Amino acid sequence: MNLNPHDYPYASKRNVVYGKKGMVATSQPLAAEAGIEVMKKGGNAVDAAIASAASLTVLEPTSNGIGSDAFALVWIKGKLHGLNASGYSPEKMTIEAVKAKGYDAVPQFGMTPVTVPGAPAAWAELADKFGKLPLTESLKPAISYAEEGYPASPTLGAFWKEAAEKFKNTFEGEEFEAWFTAFAPDGHAPEAGTVWKSPDHARTLKEIAETNGESFYRGNLAEKISTHFQKHGGFLSKQDLADYSPEWVDPIKVNYRGYDVWEIPPNGQGLIALMGLNILKNDHFTSKEAVDTYHHQIEAMKLAYSDGLAHITEEKHMNHTVEELLSDKYASKRRENIGEHALDPSPAAPPKGGTVYLATADEEGNMVSFIQSNFMGFGSGIVVPGTGISMQNRGFTFSLDESHVNALKPRKKTFHTIIPGFLSKGSEPVGPFGVMGGYMQPQGHLQVIMSTIDFHLNPQAALDAPRWQWVSGKKILIDPSFPNHIAEALHRKGHHIERALTHGGFGRGQIIWRNPDNGVLAGGTEPRTDGHIAAW
Repeated sequence: MNLNPHDYPYASKRNVVYGKKGMVATSQPLAAEAGIEVMKKGGNAVDAAIASAASLTVLEPTSNGIGSDAFALVWIKGKLHGLNASGYSPEKMTIEAVKAKGYDAVPQFGMTPVTVPGAPAAWAELADKFGKLPLTESLKPAISYAEEGYPASPTLGAFWKEAAEKFKNTFEGEEFEAWFTAFAPDGHAPEAGTVWKSPDHARTLKEIAETNGESFYRGNLAEKISTHFQKHGGFLSKQDLADYSPEWVDPIKVNYRGYDVWEIPPNGQGLIALMGLNILKNDHFTSKEAVDTYHHQIEAMKLAYSDGLAHITEEKHMNHTVEELLSDKYASKRRENIGEHALDPSPAAPPKGGTVYLATADEEGNMVSFIQSNFMGFGSGIVVPGTGISMQNRGFTFSLDESHVNALKPRKKTFHTIIPGFLSKGSEPVGPFGVMGGYMQPQGHLQVIMSTIDFHLNPQAALDAPRWQWVSGKKILIDPSFPNHIAEALHRKGHHIERALTHGGFGRGQIIWRNPDNGVLAGGTEPRTDGHIAAW
């Protein structure tokens, strides 16, 4: 594993960051520092992850909130643990009930697409099982930012402004008023460099900390949430919240050129990244910047995604097992479909997403890969009045077609986009990695892992590298830094290439690798956002 600086023609001016006692990599500088602050007070990598995650609900509300879902991969004492803190659909949310509201598909905004949020339960569960500090300590930085305010960072300000302007023309009805009160209190979003604060958010975080999450699911906050949903005809109930708990799961993996690449099992889409790597693992790539390398990556991802969209939902509802989809026989069969020209697998067109990802590590060898999201930016647009709780809209991905594998059912977990990743070799951890951003995530995982393993790029260079995104059919979106001669060569192979005007939409990743010889941590952070690495 290459941890040293590496010349790369498209690298940003950022260098790899090194640390020994601890490291936190996030999309927001203040959130990364919050994690290190908690670590210096006696916390470990798990406590740091909780502190950063809670802070991000304040510091990056355009992507996540207290009403988010979450997933985590946690390396503790030589073993990797998986936590699925995605929520299920409400008991009364059925295909018939949604259609009775006049919908032929689950809507993107409003009360209807909201499923039970899992993030507060994830914080409490992680603290109880692996943390050294109580939530009252880990959530202090987040509470402070919410009470005292902070200046909005550049990328955050741009996304916030875009959302506020869109929502002015989209959100109609009393149920959306609390969103504008919370996030556009002066009639507009805070611009970069201006201070935003949320006393409601601070009070809610204090209550979550003091009750170890109980208030959100079985107490005062649960009462406020359920009352708001009942008032406006939503499905989410007090009982749905009370019955929820996160689930510890066994991570899934493929071995790619001697390294184990780990993901959370379905209902998450991490399986897609593993399927793509499995298809490519017997190919030999001599150069990263070669048309055949990009062509094979794209074709493998299209095959993996078309299968993933057809087969992935909550694991107990799947028609094919993870073992079947990750078998060498199946990968070989799918590999036979890759030829000289672009395929058209004709899957459903993936929508955009909004997510935060963070990675942490400490000197004891503990490491956390954590991801948290409202989905599609601010999520449902529903904020529970007086609480600052911004609710996700994960139910949007359910199908109202009863024959579809991801068909809506009560108390079912839907196909989920957010995926934390982890890399190991033999019995040694290499480290956590992730690329947030909706349906870009498994595509980003594949590209970052191949840049690391096949082409020996250090963490920062792997994140700086140009990215592509398969959209649908033969359509491929490339970022502004993508080499023009490669783009033209891919076009000649039948790919429909479109160059994006900005780097938005290509994911925002973080990486921490650990040197097994001396324990030194090496981190990279995304140049496509306000990313930051705090090291100790």
